[in-house]
Amino acid sequence: MPKVAFTTLGCKVNQFETETMEGLFKARGYEVVAFDQPADVYVVNTCSVTHLGERKSRQLIRRAARTGPGATVVVTGCYAQVSPGEVEAIPGVDVIVGTQDRQRIVDLAEEAAASRRQIRAVGDIMAADVFEDIPLFAAPGRTRAFLKIQEGCANFCTYCIIPYARGPLRSRPLDSIGREAAKFVAAGFREIVLTGIHLGAYGLETGGAATLTDAVRTVLAVPDVARVRLGSLESIEVSDALIAAMREDERLCPHLHLPLQAGDDGILAAMNRHYTTAEYRDLIRGIRERVPDIAITTDIIVGFPGETAEQFANTLAFAADMAFARIHVFPYSRRQGTPAAAFPGQVSEAEKKRRVAALQALADRQAVAFHERFLGRELMVLFEPAADGGIEGLTGNYMRVYAEGDSGLARKIRPVRLRGLLRDGLWGEIVG
Repeated sequence: MPKVAFTTLGCKVNQFETETMEGLFKARGYEVVAFDQPADVYVVNTCSVTHLGERKSRQLIRRAARTGPGATVVVTGCYAQVSPGEVEAIPGVDVIVGTQDRQRIVDLAEEAAASRRQIRAVGDIMAADVFEDIPLFAAPGRTRAFLKIQEGCANFCTYCIIPYARGPLRSRPLDSIGREAAKFVAAGFREIVLTGIHLGAYGLETGGAATLTDAVRTVLAVPDVARVRLGSLESIEVSDALIAAMREDERLCPHLHLPLQAGDDGILAAMNRHYTTAEYRDLIRGIRERVPDIAITTDIIVGFPGETAEQFANTLAFAADMAFARIHVFPYSRRQGTPAAAFPGQVSEAEKKRRVAALQALADRQAVAFHERFLGRELMVLFEPAADGGIEGLTGNYMRVYAEGDSGLARKIRPVRLRGLLRDGLWGEIVG
C-alpha cells in the first residue's frame, strides 16, 4: 500500500483542507503516515499570512525532500498560490498546486511520480467563480468537525495577502452543506464548526439568495446535530437573523469571534477595516443584551505602520471597555505584496514586543474575569479525552472545563457545576 504524509501550516481552514486531501488519497488506497516517517508522497499545505509562515513553509518543504529521497513532494496552499515561482525553485519539489484544483491532487502526484517531471498547476485564483466542493471521505476521530462552507475574501485589508491567495467570494451550496454535516454526525461528531476565509460573506456573491443564517439552519436541521459553532466573522456581518437563531436554538453556540484588529479609528481606516470603534461597540452591546452569556473573542494587531503611542493607548482603553472573553494578540508582520508593507512609520520590533506584552496582560485579566462570572453555575460541557487521562471539554461559550471522569464520557454532553479557576480554564463537578 503506498503511503502519504501531510503537514499543515496556518488556519483552521487549512487544517480542514488537509483533511479533505487526506480523504482523497485514502480513497485511492494510500495509507496516511506521520510527516517524519518514510512515505511515497509528502504534501505540504502552506501558509502565506506572514513572512514567518512562508519561511516555515520553505523549511517544511526542504524537510520533506530530505526525509523521503525519491518521494514525490507536493506543495499546496496559500504560499504556493501567491509565490509559485519561489516554490518551484526549491530543490525536490515535484508538484505545485495553489488554493484551487485540489480535487486533482492525487492524479497530479501520480503523474509527477511517473513522468519524473515537475508539474505546476497554479491557475489565476482571481478568475475562480465556483466553490471547490471536495467531500470529506474519511472523518478523523475527534469530537468537533470543521466544515468549510465559504472560500475567498473581498475585504482587502491593507496588511493582508489572503484575498490574493484565495480569490473572490465563493460559497458552498446549501444541499452540499447538509450532506457533509450528516456525514459528520454519522461519523460520531457532536459539534460542527462552520469555517471559511470570509465566513460572514457566505452567499454574498449570489445577491443574498442564501445567507450565513440559512447555512446555520441547514446544519441545525440535520438529525442528531448536538452543537453548531461559527468560525471567525467580521463584526459588520453579524445579522439580526443570526443572533435570533442563536436565541432560538441553544445548539447554536453563544460564541462569536469578531476580529477588532485596532481600537483606534485612524488605524482602522489605514487598515481598510470597514467599521469604526463606535459601530463595533454598539454591535457588541446589542449582542450582549440579547445573548447575555455570550463569549466575544477577538484578534488585535499591534504596531501597525504609523501607530503612535496615543493610538495604541486608545486600543488598550477600547479593549478594556469591551471586556472580551479572549484576545489573540499579534504584532504587525510586514508582508511584501500588501499596501501596508510600503507605509511610512514602521514600528520597531522592540516597541511591538512591548505593546504585545501590555495588551496580553490585559487579555489575561479579561479571560480570568470572564471565567469568574460563571463560578458556581451549571453549564453544559461537550467532553473529550484529556492528555493526562482525565476528561475535558468546552462549554457552548467556549470555556475549557476539566473534571473527574473516564474516557467513556468522551463525545457526551453533560451538565457541570463550575467550582474553580485553572490556568487555561475551569474545573468542575459533573452533576448529571
